[in-house]
Amino acid sequence: MGHITFSPPYASPADIAPQLRNLGHVVLRPQDVMAWSGTTAGELQALAATWADLPPDEFLKDGGRYRRRRHASFVAEPAASLGGGMRLRSVTHRAHWQPVEYNALHGGMERWFAPVADAVLQAPAWQRLLAALAALAQGALATAPEPWFVEAHQFRIDTAGGIGRPTPEGAHRDGVDLVAVFLVAREGVKGGETRIFDAASPFGQRFTLTEPWSVLLLDDTRMIHETTPIQPVAEGGWRDTLVVTCRRGGFQDAVEGAAKIPAA
Repeated sequence: MGHITFSPPYASPADIAPQLRNLGHVVLRPQDVMAWSGTTAGELQALAATWADLPPDEFLKDGGRYRRRRHASFVAEPAASLGGGMRLRSVTHRAHWQPVEYNALHGGMERWFAPVADAVLQAPAWQRLLAALAALAQGALATAPEPWFVEAHQFRIDTAGGIGRPTPEGAHRDGVDLVAVFLVAREGVKGGETRIFDAASPFGQRFTLTEPWSVLLLDDTRMIHETTPIQPVAEGGWRDTLVVTCRRGGFQDAVEGAAKIPAA
């Protein structure tokens, strides 16, 4: 039996906020991502090239060597001067931390990943994507203006060891409000099926993101998600993603009282 894939349940750009509120998830085509975020195909293609320069993830507790990544943190705040948009600013490089309740494999430990390169941080497409996500979180999930604490992760999952695991922790929530998973590229692999589940019902969907810069948007308070392992169909196969999370109230942190807005 051949490898079966299911097409993503793409939504209309006009339905992003309503569907996120009503269903807890939205999937957008690349052209709709560009229209929604104000980016171009050329800008996103140039941004995708930076995934070739990711160092190994030194914190994999399953003993694997299949993941490379970089990490950056931001605060996004509503700006009246931007007509309802969000002003995004970087904060001092910090550890990524999650409680064990949300990440049974890697929770409870500070993970100091390599920072996202300055050239990427300054790229207009990068800034527009993150600002659009923060604006979506504000418009769809909040009832009053508030700051959003944003973390961005560049991931490359490779198959040099025969198999790569995009979510080695299994089906999970991230402990945030909004999760965005952009498929940046995939080459020479099979698998990598996205699976999403409603945390409060039997509802679930499965599909495979294959188009560069398509995106899955999730209300993390309502949805559980995972991505199945990838296997090579050609030597050196890999899968690149950009995962962005938006959280109200502060970054997740091992230190009590970390909800304060950090310095730039």
